[in-house]
Amino acid sequence: MTTDPYIGRLLSNRYQIVELVGKGAMGRVYQAEDVLLGGVIAVKFLSHALLNKKMRDRFKAEARTCAQLGQKTIHIVRVTDYGVDDEDIPFYVMEYLKGQSLSEIINAHPIPLLRFLSLSRQICLGLQVAHQGLKIDNRICPIIHRDIKPSNILVSQDASFGELVKILDFGIAKLIQEDSGQTNSFMGTLAYSSPEQMEGRELDARSDIYSLGVMMFEMLTGKIPLQAETHSFGAWYRAHHSQPPRSFSTANPSLKIPKALENLVMSCLEKSPQSRPQSISEVLRALEPLDQRYSASRDISARISGVLPKKLDFPETSDRTLPFVDEICRSITWPASKPVAQIVFAQKITTSKGAMPAIWVMLPQKEIQNLQVNRLYNKIYKNFLCAMQPHPMLLWITAVCSRVQGQDQGPRWMPCYLDLKTSYGEEMLRLLAEKGQYQVLLFALENPEPCAHTIAVGINASQCSQLKQWAITTHSLVSVGKPTFSKDLLKAELEKLKPKVSEELENDSYPPL
Repeated sequence: MTTDPYIGRLLSNRYQIVELVGKGAMGRVYQAEDVLLGGVIAVKFLSHALLNKKMRDRFKAEARTCAQLGQKTIHIVRVTDYGVDDEDIPFYVMEYLKGQSLSEIINAHPIPLLRFLSLSRQICLGLQVAHQGLKIDNRICPIIHRDIKPSNILVSQDASFGELVKILDFGIAKLIQEDSGQTNSFMGTLAYSSPEQMEGRELDARSDIYSLGVMMFEMLTGKIPLQAETHSFGAWYRAHHSQPPRSFSTANPSLKIPKALENLVMSCLEKSPQSRPQSISEVLRALEPLDQRYSASRDISARISGVLPKKLDFPETSDRTLPFVDEICRSITWPASKPVAQIVFAQKITTSKGAMPAIWVMLPQKEIQNLQVNRLYNKIYKNFLCAMQPHPMLLWITAVCSRVQGQDQGPRWMPCYLDLKTSYGEEMLRLLAEKGQYQVLLFALENPEPCAHTIAVGINASQCSQLKQWAITTHSLVSVGKPTFSKDLLKAELEKLKPKVSEELENDSYPPL
């Protein structure tokens, strides 16, 4: 097994290399730690095979380009430092991006229309800034990416922005300067290159627009619009110059998209640059009415996905049990499949009135006894937070606080996560919405059999309505990322929520339930 010589190295007495995270045409990218200021960053090294002056200059230009563009837009990867290591190999430092490439997302399944519009708009905004150019020698020089493709687009989750798109790899980007009249050799990716790019001609923004058209077609259908006979330069040259792009109905007969969007993508795929949109701004203007047309659906989704209530909601039903439920719960024992530990999980129970949603909680026996003895002073908070993307996930929150003089230890939090793309998660969500209440089953850590105490928690009408809406929405929603991503987002929101809820629960002026 070959050991990577970069792992563990300290660059510029500041950047500690941790692990290899990717390889590209021009080099290798590593995750690293900034030991001076703290935080995780990424370091890109130029490939050993490209250590000539021309490629060194190109690599340095890529770093400079991304550094300047990254200051102008959040949709282009931001470069923060450049240097040369002890072996005279150039590297640059950039933000560390955790997420999925657009190619990974497309390979999983075609992208739904609403998400397509959001991703496409962000890609266009990044390209618009690049095409507007940088000031070089007192001249504004537009920057053409020349390698727009799904693997060069990264989609990550941002705490404030939501789903955030970044354009990567400006390694073959070209500054268009007035005195640049030489013929260029071909550089790019065959399937996404414009006809004029394959001819080695000087390129402008319309070449990137052609590549964008290929990528947008693929985002919607899962297939590229052209198919070469072989994966050779000659075959792709003929395809881009003479083969008509396939129609959306041919690529995906079940796909239903607005005619205006189909026309936009096809116009980007025109063989002649003069027949395409002449700027990214034109593409953005064409996307805008589509955005507005579907904004109502997106607004509903945003409201559904909202994680913080405007007002803290405390249930009318508190520390009391329904007789028929209490009787059954007393005969329930801790599942053999679960560890005897302080955990929380959701599992329905069966009563004479049918299935009832419940969370099962194991606590120290003394804590349960305290809740039983002081039930008149207990306060209960419940809420539901939902993340629709990248994977539908519900956070079911219960917190109990006993406000007895001298016994206040703060709220006991009982968070429970439901994967809404599983039959189990769907059923629990439906039961919560239909029943309008749920049971908290408390088991003693020292003696799990039987259930030690039960608490009935009411769900108000507005929350039931919201739960029903989530059930409808998530049933047809397609997962676009790992469940753990959504779980992490919800965990972060819960941590933001805790201080405010704790203050309300522990406020002596708030009447006990």
